[in-house]
Amino acid sequence: MSVPTSTTFDPHSDEPDLPLYEARKQIYPQSVSGTYRRIKWIILAVTLGIYYILPFIRWDRGPNAPNQAVLIDMPHRRAYFFFIEIWPQEVYYLTGLLILAAMALFLMNALAGRIWCGYLCPQTVWTDLFMAVERLIEGDRRERMQRDAGPFTVEVFALKLLKHTFWLLIAWWTGGAWVLYFDDAPTLVVQLLTFQGSATAYISIFVLTFTTYTFAGLMREQICLYACPWPRIQAALTDEHALNVTYRYDRGEQRMSVKKAAALRAAGEPVGDCIDCQQCVAVCPTGVDIRNGPSLGCIQCGLCIDACDDVMTKIGRPTRLIAYDTDVNIKRRQSGLANIFKPIRSRTILYAFVIAAVGGLMAYQLVTRAPSTITVIHDRNPIYVKLSDGRIRNAYTVRIANMLNDPRTYVFSVAGLEHAQVDIIGAEHAAQGELFITVGPDQTRELRVLVTHELDDRRGAPVALYFEIRDELDGRLAVGKDFFRTPNTVH
Repeated sequence: MSVPTSTTFDPHSDEPDLPLYEARKQIYPQSVSGTYRRIKWIILAVTLGIYYILPFIRWDRGPNAPNQAVLIDMPHRRAYFFFIEIWPQEVYYLTGLLILAAMALFLMNALAGRIWCGYLCPQTVWTDLFMAVERLIEGDRRERMQRDAGPFTVEVFALKLLKHTFWLLIAWWTGGAWVLYFDDAPTLVVQLLTFQGSATAYISIFVLTFTTYTFAGLMREQICLYACPWPRIQAALTDEHALNVTYRYDRGEQRMSVKKAAALRAAGEPVGDCIDCQQCVAVCPTGVDIRNGPSLGCIQCGLCIDACDDVMTKIGRPTRLIAYDTDVNIKRRQSGLANIFKPIRSRTILYAFVIAAVGGLMAYQLVTRAPSTITVIHDRNPIYVKLSDGRIRNAYTVRIANMLNDPRTYVFSVAGLEHAQVDIIGAEHAAQGELFITVGPDQTRELRVLVTHELDDRRGAPVALYFEIRDELDGRLAVGKDFFRTPNTVH
């Protein structure tokens, strides 16, 4: 399969026009077995198992909270991850997770190149799954190439229809699993199957089904080569000590047949181990020849290592002609020096430190965060109101959040301004000069608070007010701060 290519045109030249872009060549990756292929199968099973099963895992949070272990509750603006509950105002946790993800990606790159691309990237994982289905139905590389080169028979049509049907089923369940993270999974499954789900759910499933089927089944390596920005970023972040899948040309060259190599070895002549069998190219999911050096298309999956090791074993030569290595080591071996590996260096230490610092800060914040919070917003228009008796009134919107799964009653007070009159619109009751506010389980409550005080003719800074809530049950205190403003302090 190929795509049209753009060409250059020179009316004054007799030379044929040359294409600006190379036409796409259909890639038929061959199956392979070995250490890295087994690692990829394990990672595929674990990651897809987590993705598809996780929404159905239950976690008891009490009678007033959802019992789905991982849930993004958009209507109630909550995110749940087992024992962790994130509220909208705690968006800094999302910032921390993004920083951790970026630093982990940078650290992986500093240690072993594009190891993310080769083993953990969703595009790689789902493409591996789709190619496994393709081999199961249509056969391995040779059978698929012969079938595509031959006539389009009923058998060919039936096999391809079966393959694409399974691809669509996988893509459909991929999209279906995604929406389960946003609602109670068992309930939503029943609603979707009985056509009682929301339009948003069906549209999301359709979009994710289409993108998964297109990216993993049809485009495959084109996503890695043209759509993904990480290969370009990774090239700027790597250094000479990062391990990459490398053809050890110091040992492989000159290339020649097995028989010719054996004859030259018998004569004491230097011979390379590469027999130019092309197996490393045949198994590559992006069609890269690793022997040509670093390439944007190489996702560092290690399948060429397994293929080359198998060939080396068959011809009686040492394995790892292709291996995770560095150009520094190749040059050192050519000079008769020993290999050096430097996983601990300035950039890896920096990345690890940032990961530890941000992760530790997030963990500390989670452990020490208060179960109740209070936020105060001063009215902006007007900033103050002058009453008929000459007193000044400031109005505030106070929001109290109860992050616990039980209702809580709080004693509310305002400190910082002596002899101030405090009126609360919505308070349950007052007793012995104290105001009591009740907030439901895992809920917020908004109040209007009016603070009135005599006009002070002295000019100065606004007076700090402290809005306090004390849990009637355990005595925990939460404080919000704002200011009382008068005509003399507004500027």
